[in-house]
Amino acid sequence: MNLTQLRAFHVVARAGSFSLAARTGGASQPTLSAQVKALEASYGVGLFARKGRGVQLTPVGQSLHAITSRLFAAEDEAQALLAGSRALTRGHLRVSADSAYHVMPILAALKRRHEGLTFSLKIDNSAAVIDQLIDHSADIAVMAKMTSDPRLYSMKLRDDRLVLFVQRAHPWAKRGRIPLSDLAGRDLVVRERGSITREVFETRLAEAGLKPGTLMEVQTREAVREAVAAGFGIGVVFESEFGNDARFRPIHVADADLAVGEYVVCLEERRRLALVRTFIDIAGHIAAGRQTPAAKRPAGE
Repeated sequence: MNLTQLRAFHVVARAGSFSLAARTGGASQPTLSAQVKALEASYGVGLFARKGRGVQLTPVGQSLHAITSRLFAAEDEAQALLAGSRALTRGHLRVSADSAYHVMPILAALKRRHEGLTFSLKIDNSAAVIDQLIDHSADIAVMAKMTSDPRLYSMKLRDDRLVLFVQRAHPWAKRGRIPLSDLAGRDLVVRERGSITREVFETRLAEAGLKPGTLMEVQTREAVREAVAAGFGIGVVFESEFGNDARFRPIHVADADLAVGEYVVCLEERRRLALVRTFIDIAGHIAAGRQTPAAKRPAGE
């Protein structure tokens, strides 16, 4: 088996396109394309299907990518061990998150510390984020869901909580705090199933035996805000993400535990990889309220 061809396949599968793989993988696009075609021809299989400007893994490609992820993760871990504390100068980190708010400070600190690194960030609900870690389409994640899956490593980043919000003209706009029971029969705007926002909030309503009115389900936080602005109901959002939108007023629920933790999560088998380990290290400094560590310079600089 040709290891060079396998590596070419792996970097394209990670990047999702031949062009991005060429920019981050140290080989030209024609070279990567030729190596992948040779691998496919050798075994009579198709590994990629074209999708717009990128590529999509075929079922065989997905299975092979799971294997090459383990193969090259071990190689990267060995390299990181032998390289010791040498500064990272290149690499591409695929990050998945259920919100941009908590992950951006970590990425910004990582960029300042290692200017040669590149990143991709995908925002989805917590259930989808976990799936992306498991199927190796993300290297690391930041999400508001604690997991006991033994395949995953998690570290708490910070605490947050859910708050309600209403239009400025809403009768509740000046209340500030309400009991959970006031939500009985009220129309709500909520995220899609799989989001931790909805999971926590519906659990608290069920525990109290409360049934809201109409539930309007939307897929993004931006859509929740616009639906509330349009008068479809009361919105639910993380307190840290409420922001300063003058159209809305936040309302705290006085008698329900709406606290939610935010976690950094990765596959246990990948936590020692240099990029992943550095992300976790910086997140740990942020979680502890410390200044993020400066980049380590090679000897002689």
